[in-house]
Amino acid sequence: MKYIIFLGDGMADEPMEELDGKTPLQAAFTPNMDSIARKGQSGTFLTLPEGFPTSSDVANLSVLGYDLATCYTGRGPLESASQGIDLAPNQIAFRCNLITVREGILEDYSGGHVSNEDARALIYALQEAFGSDEVCFYPGVSYRNLLILTGEKFSEDLKYAKPDSSQDMKVDKILLKPKSKAAKYTAEFVNDLTRRSCALLENHPTNMRRLKDGEPAANLIWPWSPGKKPNFIPFEEKYGKKGAVISAVDVIFGIAFFARMEQIKVPGATGFIDTNYEGKAEAAIRALEKNDFVYLHVEAIDEVGHLGKLDLKIKAIEDFDRRCIGHFLKHFKGDLTSAVLPDHPVPVKKRKHTRTPVPVSICGPALKPDAVLMYDEVACLKGALGLMKGDQLMRRLFGL
Repeated sequence: MKYIIFLGDGMADEPMEELDGKTPLQAAFTPNMDSIARKGQSGTFLTLPEGFPTSSDVANLSVLGYDLATCYTGRGPLESASQGIDLAPNQIAFRCNLITVREGILEDYSGGHVSNEDARALIYALQEAFGSDEVCFYPGVSYRNLLILTGEKFSEDLKYAKPDSSQDMKVDKILLKPKSKAAKYTAEFVNDLTRRSCALLENHPTNMRRLKDGEPAANLIWPWSPGKKPNFIPFEEKYGKKGAVISAVDVIFGIAFFARMEQIKVPGATGFIDTNYEGKAEAAIRALEKNDFVYLHVEAIDEVGHLGKLDLKIKAIEDFDRRCIGHFLKHFKGDLTSAVLPDHPVPVKKRKHTRTPVPVSICGPALKPDAVLMYDEVACLKGALGLMKGDQLMRRLFGL
């Protein structure tokens, strides 16, 4: 038996007047997801429990059944591991967005989905200007970059604002705040670095060109979700299954690194709507030749949800269904148990993550079909799986 999770990041939503009370998932044409629901069992899953940030690192760790209380230290360390950075005990890693600020307002958490090339030019300029034995910037994918601080005087005990949940807010109101006396210096240090980044980035030739071309300037850094190196139970030890992860973004590969799962990077996988859906499906088929389980993660739907683009969200859902899930199911040969779900909702109207439990459908030979015929937020509420938490989803998938 082989196992796969099709993870559509941010796919769940809320009813919308523009869709006559339907959600984007209900409005989209998703015959392959519906087939999984019709042939299997459905329910919901709590991915973002209270007490933890409403971020994708938390949500995807939840889906994989990891105990957040013991393994979660922040997003920065996960993305550092994905880049091959082995954090020392005296190092703290921040996820560092390149954002667009206009008249003191956080306008775009992604700097206009700045290209890899442009982002690298900006990050290298930041490193040249501000880099030291204590400060190091690392480029990632597009706006998703890293800031690493080295020194015993720095603390990760900080309150931060998620940039994709803070659009249209005043930057000065949502800068880092210390959660303890020990973190006061770090908050002041990083906030000062953030403010100083503005002049450098606004005057950088890359941003001058972007503005000339009608693109938004990626004109401020936004460090957030700091932490130190975590410690996970290896996935194979936890479930007795050898696993692989397919994605386009560092945070998911960072989870794979600490879970000791194979990391598969697909050419043309971008983390946006131009991603290589078919390539991911083909990679999953090949990965199951030597692995028991594949976690196939697609970021695109989340990104357009944060942009508030309803038409693009429906298109991204349909592309995920047809070009990724449909392609895989058409070409995979063998016994299979499959599941489909998002890691969290991103309502188009709110443009940020919510804690609402997400719809889940699981299909496999060991699961007797329930009465659910469609995969969506409403239909799955009536499924036999009910509301799942913790590692219940993974154990149900594997029949443990």
